[in-house]
Amino acid sequence: MSTYRQCAVSVMDNIADPDITFDEKGISNYYYEFNEAYKRMVHEGEEGQRLFAELAEKIKTEGKDKPYDCIMGLSGGVDSTYVAYIAKQYGLRPLAVHFDNGWNSELAVKNIENIVQKLGFDLHTYVINWEEFRDLQIAYLKASVIDIEAITDHAIFATLYRMAGEMGIKYILSGTNVQTEGTLPKSWIHSKGDHVNIKAIHKAFGTVPLKTFPFMDAKVKRYYMEIKGVHTISIPNYFEYNKAKVKELIQKELGWRDYGGKHYESIWTRFYQGYILPTKFKVDKRKAHLSDLIFSKQITKEQAIEELARPIYDPEVFKQDYDFVLKKLGFTEEEFRAIMNKPPVSHYDYDYEMAVDKRYPFLKPVKTLYRMIFPVKK
Repeated sequence: MSTYRQCAVSVMDNIADPDITFDEKGISNYYYEFNEAYKRMVHEGEEGQRLFAELAEKIKTEGKDKPYDCIMGLSGGVDSTYVAYIAKQYGLRPLAVHFDNGWNSELAVKNIENIVQKLGFDLHTYVINWEEFRDLQIAYLKASVIDIEAITDHAIFATLYRMAGEMGIKYILSGTNVQTEGTLPKSWIHSKGDHVNIKAIHKAFGTVPLKTFPFMDAKVKRYYMEIKGVHTISIPNYFEYNKAKVKELIQKELGWRDYGGKHYESIWTRFYQGYILPTKFKVDKRKAHLSDLIFSKQITKEQAIEELARPIYDPEVFKQDYDFVLKKLGFTEEEFRAIMNKPPVSHYDYDYEMAVDKRYPFLKPVKTLYRMIFPVKK
């Protein structure tokens, strides 16, 4: 086992992260990657507000004669709630879409109801086919791959792009941002758009046919994104996105209530990040989230270390969640324990998506001609 090392600036370390590197000062690659992404993607202060105001006017103009001028995912978490608030401030008319995968906490439901009621937005709730989704989650657990959340993220993106494309909407408002979630080791996640990997894992371990699962397949990626010009706008990157200040804002203006953890509006996500990741994969995602807050000067390294010293999961909540998850997925304790004890397996041990010209080199001339006929819309 290699000697333990922690970044001199952040709390990123070499536990369960084979790709981390350190310079002569002991600073990890994540510090430099964050700063590069920040310079390239974040527009704060008056400049950011000016740029977003111009973009908002463009969105309103292009969506003038439509029921909605944009679309957005609404989970009830901090990021999506802030996006909804900003949309209202700038006079946008989004259709709020909530993706219900069967794991909503009661607090999440209440937060969502508050948000749409106070902002006056229409809400569309997309309810996934539970038998199909449950079968997919079980397949991912049996496959022993790390990014079990990929199936939810994949379905959310696919649903938003499909709905936007079918409704003639070009803009999806997103809460993704550099300031609080720019750092994440590659070995902790897998490409959210990889429909090939999802199908391969399900083929190996699934039992229920995926007849309705919203795949982000070629139609979504090429037709809606490239031909119809549907694209995503990361709202927080245009503003001073300070997590603590944003929480105070949405609590005051929208009656939002805190979940106690990033993306903990979902019972499954709380269980996955609080138990499965640290127990089976030795991954504590708090390190990445706290490091982002250090990089963006929202907290100090000392504060992050204090936070990491606290239990990752409240014992009473864990016991409730553990029993609930096993019952909902249909596992006995012995079956689930066997899954947890199985060694981790790479997503790349299963089939995965590659660029068409890499998987089928003879198609490269066709792709070039396609680009000439259907250039990507801006």
